[in-house]
Amino acid sequence: MIRYLASCAALLLVAACAAPPTTGPARPTTPPEALSDSDEQAVARRAARQFITVVEDMEPIAERACRNRTSNINCDFLIVVDDRPGMPPNAFQTLNRQGRPVIAFNLALIADARNADELAFILGHEAAHHIEGHLARQAQNATAGAVIFGGLASLGGASAEAVRNAQELGASVGARSYSKEFELEADRLGTLITLDAGYDPVRGADYFFRIPDPGDRFLGTHPPNAARRDIVRRTAAEARSS
Repeated sequence: MIRYLASCAALLLVAACAAPPTTGPARPTTPPEALSDSDEQAVARRAARQFITVVEDMEPIAERACRNRTSNINCDFLIVVDDRPGMPPNAFQTLNRQGRPVIAFNLALIADARNADELAFILGHEAAHHIEGHLARQAQNATAGAVIFGGLASLGGASAEAVRNAQELGASVGARSYSKEFELEADRLGTLITLDAGYDPVRGADYFFRIPDPGDRFLGTHPPNAARRDIVRRTAAEARSS
């Protein structure tokens, strides 16, 4: 199910009634400052149609993968659009208060996607985070880090405030300890979900080359972009040959 937030609701709901989009560029090559109001509206409608089509194709495939690979978790994905202005392109996965998995895209990312394959791969990647249980595993790592760092500080005779600071540091370190592995796991499963829905994950992973490369920093939250694209290529090749 797609839920549209605030001001973008009318645009997306109207666009859903239009003709399906192509998988070509979502934006014209004309510089943004040269676009008229009608041109900008046409670009927005095309981006909205493309996003809706991708969600309609991907959601049932992601939910089927979730049901086939897990047990006793909620696989009813809720797709939402964050329409806050001025935000950099972003998508993320979380849970709502009822434990329902939520995948959020903001307007900047929807507009920035050059084709449907990029949107599909990003959605598959975020769905894979839920299927792989990454939120719960990250919370466990954070708890373990807090216990270890806090315990060491306490054994060293630290004050109560110093122990609390150590626990906060430990939680941060613990949460980051396996985040790179989580991202690569999500890339791998996201590739399979994207393929199953009829999209090209390798083309979709081209998005990595248009965002800053985090490199391979110690305790960084994301692996190098080249490593991510490599695992997408290898996973897709293996799936297509099987």
